[in-house]
Amino acid sequence: MTDSENTSISTRPVDHVTSTIKGVVGAVPIVGPFLTEVVGTLVPNQRVDRIADFAQKLHDRIELLENESLRSLLTDENFTDLLEESLQQVARSTSDERREYIANLVANGINNDDMEYIEDKHLLRILGELNDIEVIWLIAYAQGFYMGQRSEFQERHANVLSPIGAHMNSSQRELDQESLQVSYKLHLEREGLLKINDRGSYDIAPLGRLLVRRIGMENMV
Repeated sequence: MTDSENTSISTRPVDHVTSTIKGVVGAVPIVGPFLTEVVGTLVPNQRVDRIADFAQKLHDRIELLENESLRSLLTDENFTDLLEESLQQVARSTSDERREYIANLVANGINNDDMEYIEDKHLLRILGELNDIEVIWLIAYAQGFYMGQRSEFQERHANVLSPIGAHMNSSQRELDQESLQVSYKLHLEREGLLKINDRGSYDIAPLGRLLVRRIGMENMV
């Protein structure tokens, strides 16, 4: 879909936009028609390409399920509640990685019972409170930091994870960056995802490890 098409979509009446979203999402095999049952109830002028990308990612994860099994999920209010929340977050997402995390969380919950759907929605809402940099920090803490050695994931995100030690002669930019880095970790701690260890530094908390697992990043740990 071209930029001009996306722009024109945003200016169309609500019913036309909803129809366009349903058409784009519905074209994805298996999961597309499944998602169109709920996608029209969301704010319709969000980016269509984000929802379509999410639909494809979700399809890739659940394509082996029978259509009948998928249809039966639509009668489960707890699951459709989870799905609606996921689509709202997808519409606001700005990165491919974020849509991967959400698709993994929803797909991992497909075979869950009602209680686990509620748990998954709780985790999804926590994920929605985190920015992409905070998610990187969370995954890195789940991996652990060992004597200065970095994993492939940590090397890939070294620009985010490198400690910023501001001092008296630091520039204002360095002072600001250190303040932001501290705030990311404090936020993760407030959400119960990190905890303070006996040395006064951070470790991954059980809830943080659970979230990392549910978003499909356990293989990175």
